[in-house]
Amino acid sequence: MSPQLRRQMIVRSTLALIAEHGLAVTTRQVARAAGINEATIFQVFADKHELLNACMAEAARCDDVLRELADIPLGASVTARLLAAAGALETYLMRMGTVVAYLEAVGHTRARRESTASTAGMREVREAVESVVASLAALLAPEEGSLRLPPLQIAQAYFDLLFARSRELDRPLCDSQLPDLVQLLVHGALVAGSPRR
Repeated sequence: MSPQLRRQMIVRSTLALIAEHGLAVTTRQVARAAGINEATIFQVFADKHELLNACMAEAARCDDVLRELADIPLGASVTARLLAAAGALETYLMRMGTVVAYLEAVGHTRARRESTASTAGMREVREAVESVVASLAALLAPEEGSLRLPPLQIAQAYFDLLFARSRELDRPLCDSQLPDLVQLLVHGALVAGSPRR
């Protein structure tokens, strides 16, 4: 097996175990799930932090969600477009939220912030998120002239809101809440005709 395939197999096995077992995942379990010796993990990855960075990068891969966002018709209402975008992002954000919650719980994100070497390793994550946010901004292009803020800024706020909810594994954003959330984003907090202060 090529080193690239072995690396991919280890990362995918780790992600599957994180999704299934959360904080209880060990490198021994990863090795067993991948059908390899535990020492092989550390022949492929320098340390556990490098493995976890690779897991985060894999969780952030966004090819599928970018295609789904691009397929949302710009002729639909902005509300319909944002609801469709939330649907397209649901699985992606849950996958990322689960991995981020796990990494934070095991102290990986704190260690990553303290390591300058890890910063370069997380470039793929930043680029993936930036691509998704840019695709969300493109969905707002028809309304650009009537928006209070630039489309990219609104798209980033919407992404952040949906992502924050996806990390609350015990209280995920349910379908019935999405229309209210989108209405709030599109129309603001005040009811039409309310006196402004």
